[in-house]
Amino acid sequence: MKWTFIVALVLSCLVGMLVTAIFYEIPFASASPEQLSPTDRVSEDQVLIFPDYILINIKNAKWASFADTNSMDPLIDKGANALQVIPQTPTEIQVGDVISYQHEGDRIIHRVVYIGEDEQGWYCIVKGDNNKVSDPGKVRFDKIDRVLFGVLY
Repeated sequence: MKWTFIVALVLSCLVGMLVTAIFYEIPFASASPEQLSPTDRVSEDQVLIFPDYILINIKNAKWASFADTNSMDPLIDKGANALQVIPQTPTEIQVGDVISYQHEGDRIIHRVVYIGEDEQGWYCIVKGDNNKVSDPGKVRFDKIDRVLFGVLY
């Protein structure tokens, strides 16, 4: 009788967890899809750690701060700062990279989700991590200012 009660209790808990996960659309840990990841741009030998400071040896590194638009949450949020580099060629941009680009006088920072080529040449499609749809239009290389390689909180 005692074992029957324990088994029934455990089964009812498992069924409750399953129903809750389905109802609230909570993904199971094993069901997590692969996410886009940026290109590795900093090797371990480029980072020097000292007792009172850290040195990252990257040529042409730039510092950036962001407006609080929530489009790149949770990666970039209010108060975050970034380390970026200026790309020299389109081959330096890969799917998964976070780029900043110029659009109608604004600087936008979003993730590259697709790279293609058409009659006008190289382009990429970008999307904010927290946005449901991609940004409108194609982003050409000449509109890209920088590529993110680090976020500091």
